[in-house]
Amino acid sequence: MNDTTTPVISVRPVSLSDPDRGQDLQVRVTAPTTGRDLPVIVFSHGMTLGMDDYAPLADFWAAHGFVVIQPTHLDSLGLAPDDPRTPLIWRIRTADLTRIIDRLDVVESEVPGLAGRIDRDRIAAAGHSWGAQTASTLGGARVIDADGTPGESMADPRVRAAMLLCLPGTGGADLTPMAAEYFPFMSPEFAEMKAPSLLVAGDADQSPLTVRGPDWFTDGFRLAPGATDLLTLFGAEHGLGGIQGAHDTRTTDESPERVALVQRATLAYLRTALGLEDGAWPQFRAALAATADPLGKLDSK
Repeated sequence: MNDTTTPVISVRPVSLSDPDRGQDLQVRVTAPTTGRDLPVIVFSHGMTLGMDDYAPLADFWAAHGFVVIQPTHLDSLGLAPDDPRTPLIWRIRTADLTRIIDRLDVVESEVPGLAGRIDRDRIAAAGHSWGAQTASTLGGARVIDADGTPGESMADPRVRAAMLLCLPGTGGADLTPMAAEYFPFMSPEFAEMKAPSLLVAGDADQSPLTVRGPDWFTDGFRLAPGATDLLTLFGAEHGLGGIQGAHDTRTTDESPERVALVQRATLAYLRTALGLEDGAWPQFRAALAATADPLGKLDSK
């Protein structure tokens, strides 16, 4: 895989009007300064974070030829508990990503030099933690309603691949009482998640949301037909070494080496899944398998 990097430009905020949301959607756009037919990554942040986080990933992907678009979801804007939007926040998160894809023309026009350079046929959804659940709904995952049946599909056929970092697992009895009370929407159903997807999990990621162990974050790989690959990082906790970047001080497992592995894995997977370089992912898999003291392992199906 070609490891040549390109200078990047980052513009924020780009405002996308959304009357139904109650306030405009603000996004950060990071893009390479050169190149054409640029594929797109829409990235959903974890709880309380925003468009200015995850620079280690956004900058890396952009330097390797992707346009990365990061919204700040409403849950990071201090929404009051009694705000009528609060119970629907998980749906609004998904709608944010859909709105970005709908309005790529605005994104192009607001970023100097980007007009006419986006490839609208190569779009990926990505996210971390709650953001991974958000991204997964564009790939076909659903949320189980209170009556136990899967809710409506919010899948977007324009999304050709997904990268799901620390994707929350199944709900119901697997949730802690706190999670069941405050995050009832964390009850995914993966049977229709058919978009080709790479999951990344840490084998030391013990979440307060589940009564299970770190394997909870691998449920999507086991249950989703589109989840082709799972990268498990040894010793990694929820920050996967610090992918959120310097703005988030909660990373407890800081490791530049783990972050670099996530960077390389996600880039290689996307290049193959989006039809840019067939050999990128097989080459990454072979290189990891040949590593004497690897930082993680790959499972594929």
